[in-house]
Amino acid sequence: EAAAGLGEGLQDPSTAPLPQASPLARSFQLDYEEDCFRKDGAPFRYISGSIHYARVPRPAWRDRLLKMYMSGLSTVQVYVPWNYHEPLPGVYDFAGDRDVEAFLDLTAELGLLVILRPGPYICAEWEMGGLPAWLLWKPDIVLRSSDPGYLAAVDSWLHVLLPKIKPRLYQHGGNIISVQVENEYGSYYACDYEYLRHLLGSFRALLGSEVLLFTTDGTRAEELRCGTLQGLYATVDFGPGSNVTEAFGAQRQVEPKGPLVNSEYYTGWLDYWGEAHASTSLVQVARGLEDMLQLGANVNMQVVSWYMFHGGTNFAYWSGADFKDQYKPVTTSYDYDAPLSEAGDPTEKLFAIRTVISKFQPLPVGPMPPATPKYAYGSVALQKVSPCPEVCAAPAWHCPAAPRLSLSLQYADLLDVLDVLCPSGPIQSRFPLTFEAIKQAHGFVVYRTQLPRDVLDPATLGAPPHSVCDRGYVMLQQEYQGTLERDGQTTLRVTGRAGDTLDVLLENMGRISFGANVSDFKGLLGNLSLDSSPLSNWLIYPLAIDTAIQQGWPHAALLKSSSQGRAGPAFYTGTFETPGIAWDTFVKFPGWSKGQLWINGFNLGRYWPCRGPQQTLFVPGSVLHVGRPNNITVLELEGAPPAPFLLFLDRPLFNKTLSRSTVATE
Repeated sequence: EAAAGLGEGLQDPSTAPLPQASPLARSFQLDYEEDCFRKDGAPFRYISGSIHYARVPRPAWRDRLLKMYMSGLSTVQVYVPWNYHEPLPGVYDFAGDRDVEAFLDLTAELGLLVILRPGPYICAEWEMGGLPAWLLWKPDIVLRSSDPGYLAAVDSWLHVLLPKIKPRLYQHGGNIISVQVENEYGSYYACDYEYLRHLLGSFRALLGSEVLLFTTDGTRAEELRCGTLQGLYATVDFGPGSNVTEAFGAQRQVEPKGPLVNSEYYTGWLDYWGEAHASTSLVQVARGLEDMLQLGANVNMQVVSWYMFHGGTNFAYWSGADFKDQYKPVTTSYDYDAPLSEAGDPTEKLFAIRTVISKFQPLPVGPMPPATPKYAYGSVALQKVSPCPEVCAAPAWHCPAAPRLSLSLQYADLLDVLDVLCPSGPIQSRFPLTFEAIKQAHGFVVYRTQLPRDVLDPATLGAPPHSVCDRGYVMLQQEYQGTLERDGQTTLRVTGRAGDTLDVLLENMGRISFGANVSDFKGLLGNLSLDSSPLSNWLIYPLAIDTAIQQGWPHAALLKSSSQGRAGPAFYTGTFETPGIAWDTFVKFPGWSKGQLWINGFNLGRYWPCRGPQQTLFVPGSVLHVGRPNNITVLELEGAPPAPFLLFLDRPLFNKTLSRSTVATE
């Protein structure tokens, strides 16, 4: 989903502003006679690209937007993820990285126009497609429909968001030229025109009658039938492999007149855990762009929006998932093989696109900003804490004899610190409850019970199919037994004594973000059984791990010191100092299994090198400290290596091989 270009976009000399166009009357409208957009009365065409502010740390916003501007794009396409801003009903967060108004003001400052896509559903391979998980507190809610409970929540949100948008509309002196309503609704099973009509009414009431409102759908007839509505301009999305004429022909079936618009021209594709790293040929992408611009120049005005121009990162728990015969969670990296890499570096694809654009319009004057500097901080050995020599009063990492990046390893088994991670104590329930039933949106929950009888011969601990959402790490008497998985292994063989403690740590890997399954409940959705006999009397611990870490745990706590990794869920901590700089870097996990990484309290996302393809996590320099220790916290879920260490590199590994190099000098 892409953004539109800067300034005047693409303008033929023949489409100079008409004499009657008043410079004072700002307008952005559809012209059904000439099949074009008109900006202030003059025919207008744009090339846009998508950047998701929620996937880019705020200190990097300007760099990414400037690189877009210098590539010849005139417009940025911006999604607003509802769940990023309303974590609980009626609780809103627009601070820091979530300050969408600051992002929009920055686009205006840099001379970019904006196509806004506020949802309420956005897909974007984002957790639950941007819908808040708390909607599922009402288990029978019908999402993306005229269900009264759903509409009430949507209206409350739009009444908070859209008043922030209205003064930034082009007609009111701002830079937002159009606003999308819903997203690819034709791909959803409900096909509820009442819902679309309700949204149209809400958007019109809150934004006024002048703003251009539109929809985006795939090119299949069924998608366009259910996703479009009179009063909303219908646009399509398709990628480089599509036949341009056929694809725009599909748009013409529902919009016989007006500009041809591809709202999402795919520059690459996303990665799923356990599949190959996606890449799209730069030759194919550049040729497809040239075909569309040629068609626009010769036939009629039309528009291209790049999805993605810059992908960024699914930090913390924000990556979504698809369901294609099975549950397919999206990786932490959202590099997308886009023109700007995950770290914001210009790629060969970007320069190929820029060359094509230069054939149709002049590029902005000046150099392309270079790749951001990277630093390979090196191997950070996680060692047993060694006391400082008596002559040295400083902590170990300041001792002259200590290697600069030597790290103390301290660990805590997750089950030993439930009092810290769940200060309110457990919830008692005869049978397991979902994350939603206990109002836990993301992360982890521990389910605890006891073996009801002696199990001297191995018995089958099992879950009904598809009821472990999404991964369950099983411990018996605090010893790790193995992992149950949503569409994978659902049984383990166990032995034990009556009264032995059985713990299952449940991990939410991201809610489905596309298609009919966005009501994606998490946790144990069915009961675990022992040789087909259901287990009951559970203690359920919703874990507030991020809250604890942001409050200084575990670095402020006294933990066990060890030079050995352990099997099963445990926290590993350490510190390191940078050599006077805080540059972007990439961290690799040699021999680690799967887990979550925090540096200085910032949740960098999930790592899973054995499943792949992603081998490194992107660490923005903006999260690092200079001149004081950087606190590292790792939650390893299955088992750390015998001598745990992390490796900081100056480039990413996406596919168990080095990723494409950047063209710009570092």
